[in-house]
Amino acid sequence: MPELVITVARFGFLILLWIFVFTVVGVIRRDLFAGARSGRLVAAPRTLGAATGPAAKPAKVKRGRAAHQLVVTAGQLAGTRITLGEAQITIGRAEDSTLVITDDYASARHARLVPRDGQWFVEDLGSTNGTYLDRAKVTGPTPVPLGVPIRIGRTSLELRP
Repeated sequence: MPELVITVARFGFLILLWIFVFTVVGVIRRDLFAGARSGRLVAAPRTLGAATGPAAKPAKVKRGRAAHQLVVTAGQLAGTRITLGEAQITIGRAEDSTLVITDDYASARHARLVPRDGQWFVEDLGSTNGTYLDRAKVTGPTPVPLGVPIRIGRTSLELRP
């Protein structure tokens, strides 16, 4: 009888191990190929919104000023600017994101910026590697001051006036 129990336990363990392996492969596959679902490569434009020049020096943080631009300060899309309006900004590798980043450490739907009462809030959308505001990990909707870097993998973003 004990030999039967050990054999069943071994098969049960093997089944659980294979379920785990297939789950991990599925998550990795979905995350890596989220931007190429339509069969074409997706590249984010260098400039979204108003015409701009190369990336400027980091802005000084001043209270009471409203953010009008989201600027990519580091990463493959450094210099990209998005003019902010009333709509939320989604960031990730998925092609339907407002800002499509091809960072290896970004999830398909990584984070979003949401305007509320004249202030912008960053929110992590359950990403694998997390979203950081300055050096603190974002765990819920967090207000974003002007000039404070938002880091997603190797990509850094800032709100500018």
